Amino acid sequence: MMKHLGVFIDLDGTLYRNSLMLEHFKKLLKYEIIDPAIWHNIVKDVYQDWDKRRGNFEDYLLEVAEIYLKSMKGLNKQEMEFINTQIIELKGDRVYRYTRDRIEWHKKMGHKVFFISGSPDYLVSKMAEKYGATDYRATTYIVDDEGNFTGEISPMWDSENKHKSIKDLVEKYDIDLKESYAYGDTQGDFAMLKQVGNPVAINPASELLFNIKRDEELAKIATIIIERKDVIYKLTANVEVIN
Repeated sequence: MMKHLGVFIDLDGTLYRNSLMLEHFKKLLKYEIIDPAIWHNIVKDVYQDWDKRRGNFEDYLLEVAEIYLKSMKGLNKQEMEFINTQIIELKGDRVYRYTRDRIEWHKKMGHKVFFISGSPDYLVSKMAEKYGATDYRATTYIVDDEGNFTGEISPMWDSENKHKSIKDLVEKYDIDLKESYAYGDTQGDFAMLKQVGNPVAINPASELLFNIKRDEELAKIATIIIERKDVIYKLTANVEVIN
């Protein structure tokens, strides 16, 4: 029996043009479900470092994710369902054209499309439904018997956990990795790109791009996509980087 072709897609920065977790955090602050003072007292300085290009985006996200997790502890998952739905309805179309079009092409070709994201599972599940993904893996925010967040997670933003998730999906859906595709933008996606025959880095962070260039095998087959304004650039890993 012929194996299936898989498509492994990171969400934040690869499909979605920002972070779903950040969007959720901002909504919780706006509706004062968590204390708005958290932004001004803790998050604002971290954000401004990134906004002024003094910091690394991955470091910024990890710092905010830690604050977000602590702020969520004790909140009820079900009571936030309206906000979760609202975010996807209002922000779910804020995506890169290239990735959106590729998803549609892969679906028409009958490929199995998988979202693999470090954002919360309760948001990624809705994006997977919106874009017709076959399955998804995301950061699981653990709840207790009453449905309240415990402050614990099972993360999905690092290479190791993404690697394990791909292995599970390959076994579940009988995927041929040599013919498959992966799309990512940060170093956390490096292992994912390494596993497939058609790796694509979309607006890659410097660490990811440098590691692709250093990897002899990956550098030969990787495609680099840069989408800015209304122009999409397709490059090879030999592109010169000015840092």
